[in-house]
Amino acid sequence: MANRAYKFRIYPNDEQKILFAKTFGCVRMVYNRWLDRKIRQYEENKTNVTYTICAKEMAAMKKTEEYRFLKEADSIALQQALRHLDTAFQNFFKQPKTGFPRFKSKKRNKNSYSTVCING
Repeated sequence: MANRAYKFRIYPNDEQKILFAKTFGCVRMVYNRWLDRKIRQYEENKTNVTYTICAKEMAAMKKTEEYRFLKEADSIALQQALRHLDTAFQNFFKQPKTGFPRFKSKKRNKNSYSTVCING
């Protein structure tokens, strides 16, 4: 079975634009928060925080009042942000030439996120 990726140009209405903006912001926040956590963990203990640990913490964090806004974003997009971060760290340690993962900026960031779509 082959994997395929598709890119689509979309023309969202105002309500959809708001939803996308929220999702972009949440994905960036999740990525940056756990990048910071991974950096601190590595500096202190020379250990890595795995995707599984991050995903469990994110699920618990969504239940708190402070981070309730994460429930408004696509949950798969948030999980994919953690997967992308985990892959970036693995690539860095396998091939340091790829460079250390960087924080995502509001200004320099290409607004994008990944989600999974299964036929159906």
